Amino acid sequence: MTVTAGTTEDLLLEHQLCFALSLASRSVVASYKPVLEKLGITHPQYLVMLALWEQSPRMVKDLSEALQQEPATLSPMLKRLEHAGLVTRERMEGNERALAVGLTDAGVALREQALAVPGTMLARLGLEREQLRELNAAMHALISAAREAGDQNAG
Repeated sequence: MTVTAGTTEDLLLEHQLCFALSLASRSVVASYKPVLEKLGITHPQYLVMLALWEQSPRMVKDLSEALQQEPATLSPMLKRLEHAGLVTRERMEGNERALAVGLTDAGVALREQALAVPGTMLARLGLEREQLRELNAAMHALISAAREAGDQNAG
Protein backbone atom coordinates (compact mmCIF):
# COMPACT_ATOMS: atom_id res chain seq x y z
CA MET A 1 0.00 0.00 0.00
CA THR A 2 1.37 3.38 -0.99
CA VAL A 3 1.17 6.22 1.49
CA THR A 4 0.70 9.62 -0.14
CA ALA A 5 1.38 13.03 1.29
CA GLY A 6 -1.71 14.61 2.77
CA THR A 7 -3.25 18.00 2.43
CA THR A 8 -4.17 20.44 5.17
CA GLU A 9 -7.80 19.31 4.75
CA ASP A 10 -6.74 15.84 5.91
CA LEU A 11 -6.16 17.34 9.35
CA LEU A 12 -9.66 18.74 9.74
CA LEU A 13 -11.39 17.19 12.74
CA GLU A 14 -14.47 16.38 10.67
CA HIS A 15 -12.32 14.28 8.31
CA GLN A 16 -10.90 12.06 11.05
CA LEU A 17 -12.16 8.50 11.07
CA CYS A 18 -11.25 8.15 14.75
CA PHE A 19 -13.39 11.18 15.61
CA ALA A 20 -16.40 9.95 13.64
CA LEU A 21 -16.12 6.48 15.21
CA SER A 22 -15.81 7.94 18.69
CA LEU A 23 -18.89 10.12 18.23
CA ALA A 24 -20.86 7.30 16.62
CA SER A 25 -19.97 4.93 19.44
CA ARG A 26 -20.94 7.35 22.20
CA SER A 27 -24.14 8.34 20.39
CA VAL A 28 -25.30 4.80 19.69
CA VAL A 29 -24.51 3.58 23.21
CA ALA A 30 -26.33 6.60 24.66
CA SER A 31 -29.39 5.78 22.55
CA TYR A 32 -29.48 2.32 24.15
CA LYS A 33 -29.63 3.80 27.67
CA PRO A 34 -33.38 4.46 27.97
CA VAL A 35 -34.20 1.13 26.32
CA LEU A 36 -31.93 -0.84 28.63
CA GLU A 37 -33.01 1.10 31.73
CA LYS A 38 -36.41 -0.55 31.30
CA LEU A 39 -34.61 -3.89 31.67
CA GLY A 40 -32.65 -2.65 34.67
CA ILE A 41 -29.24 -3.06 33.05
CA THR A 42 -26.53 -0.87 31.56
CA HIS A 43 -25.06 -1.21 28.08
CA PRO A 44 -21.91 -3.05 29.28
CA GLN A 45 -24.13 -5.38 31.32
CA TYR A 46 -26.29 -5.94 28.23
CA LEU A 47 -23.21 -7.10 26.31
CA VAL A 48 -22.36 -9.57 29.09
CA MET A 49 -25.93 -10.85 29.12
CA LEU A 50 -25.89 -11.26 25.32
CA ALA A 51 -22.78 -13.42 25.62
CA LEU A 52 -24.39 -15.47 28.38
CA TRP A 53 -27.63 -15.88 26.44
CA GLU A 54 -25.53 -17.40 23.66
CA GLN A 55 -23.80 -19.80 26.07
CA SER A 56 -24.17 -20.32 29.79
CA PRO A 57 -22.33 -21.06 31.94
CA ARG A 58 -19.12 -19.50 30.67
CA MET A 59 -15.75 -19.13 32.27
CA VAL A 60 -14.74 -15.53 33.02
CA LYS A 61 -11.76 -16.03 30.68
CA ASP A 62 -14.15 -17.04 27.87
CA LEU A 63 -16.39 -14.03 28.55
CA SER A 64 -13.33 -11.81 28.55
CA GLU A 65 -12.29 -13.12 25.14
CA ALA A 66 -15.80 -12.93 23.69
CA LEU A 67 -16.28 -9.33 24.86
CA GLN A 68 -12.64 -8.39 24.28
CA GLN A 69 -12.34 -6.95 27.77
CA GLU A 70 -9.92 -7.67 30.54
CA PRO A 71 -11.20 -9.99 33.29
CA ALA A 72 -10.45 -7.22 35.82
CA THR A 73 -12.87 -4.96 33.93
CA LEU A 74 -15.57 -7.63 33.91
CA SER A 75 -15.27 -8.60 37.57
CA PRO A 76 -17.13 -5.61 39.12
CA MET A 77 -19.80 -5.81 36.43
CA LEU A 78 -20.33 -9.52 37.10
CA LYS A 79 -20.63 -8.78 40.82
CA ARG A 80 -23.34 -6.20 40.09
CA LEU A 81 -25.19 -8.64 37.82
CA GLU A 82 -24.96 -11.28 40.55
CA HIS A 83 -26.26 -8.78 43.13
CA ALA A 84 -29.15 -8.02 40.76
CA GLY A 85 -29.98 -11.74 40.71
CA LEU A 86 -29.27 -12.23 37.01
CA VAL A 87 -26.12 -14.37 37.15
CA THR A 88 -24.28 -16.74 39.43
CA ARG A 89 -20.52 -16.85 39.90
CA GLU A 90 -19.06 -20.13 41.08
CA ARG A 91 -15.52 -21.42 41.48
CA MET A 92 -14.84 -24.53 39.43
CA GLU A 93 -14.26 -27.71 41.35
CA GLY A 94 -10.62 -28.71 41.09
CA ASN A 95 -9.54 -25.28 39.84
CA GLU A 96 -10.17 -22.57 42.41
CA ARG A 97 -8.81 -19.89 40.07
CA ALA A 98 -11.43 -20.61 37.39
CA LEU A 99 -14.75 -18.82 37.82
CA ALA A 100 -17.88 -19.90 35.94
CA VAL A 101 -20.65 -17.42 35.29
CA GLY A 102 -24.15 -18.74 34.69
CA LEU A 103 -27.63 -17.39 34.28
CA THR A 104 -30.20 -17.47 37.05
CA ASP A 105 -33.88 -18.00 36.27
CA ALA A 106 -34.25 -14.20 36.32
CA GLY A 107 -31.35 -13.88 33.87
CA VAL A 108 -32.99 -16.38 31.53
CA ALA A 109 -36.33 -14.57 31.85
CA LEU A 110 -34.70 -11.22 31.06
CA ARG A 111 -33.81 -12.60 27.62
CA GLU A 112 -37.51 -12.63 26.71
CA GLN A 113 -37.79 -8.93 27.50
CA ALA A 114 -34.53 -8.22 25.67
CA LEU A 115 -35.88 -9.72 22.45
CA ALA A 116 -37.50 -6.34 21.80
CA VAL A 117 -34.21 -4.41 22.10
CA PRO A 118 -32.78 -4.97 18.59
CA GLY A 119 -36.01 -3.96 16.85
CA THR A 120 -36.46 -0.98 19.15
CA MET A 121 -32.91 0.16 18.42
CA LEU A 122 -33.36 -0.21 14.67
CA ALA A 123 -36.42 2.03 14.91
CA ARG A 124 -34.68 4.55 17.20
CA LEU A 125 -31.72 4.79 14.81
CA GLY A 126 -33.86 4.77 11.66
CA LEU A 127 -32.14 1.70 10.25
CA GLU A 128 -33.34 -1.32 8.32
CA ARG A 129 -31.98 -4.79 9.11
CA GLU A 130 -29.95 -4.86 5.88
CA GLN A 131 -28.35 -1.52 6.74
CA LEU A 132 -27.46 -2.94 10.15
CA ARG A 133 -25.84 -5.98 8.52
CA GLU A 134 -23.83 -3.71 6.19
CA LEU A 135 -22.71 -1.47 9.07
CA ASN A 136 -21.71 -4.49 11.14
CA ALA A 137 -19.74 -5.96 8.23
CA ALA A 138 -17.97 -2.63 7.66
CA MET A 139 -17.15 -2.28 11.37
CA HIS A 140 -15.80 -5.82 11.59
CA ALA A 141 -13.65 -5.24 8.49
CA LEU A 142 -12.34 -2.03 10.05
CA ILE A 143 -11.62 -3.81 13.35
CA SER A 144 -9.69 -6.52 11.48
CA ALA A 145 -7.71 -3.93 9.51
CA ALA A 146 -6.86 -2.02 12.69
CA ARG A 147 -5.75 -5.21 14.44
CA GLU A 148 -3.63 -6.18 11.47
CA ALA A 149 -2.01 -2.74 11.44
CA GLY A 150 -1.36 -3.07 15.17
CA ASP A 151 0.18 -6.52 14.67
CA GLN A 152 2.44 -5.16 11.92
CA ASN A 153 3.61 -2.34 14.19
CA ALA A 154 4.28 -4.76 17.05
CA GLY A 155 6.42 -7.02 14.86
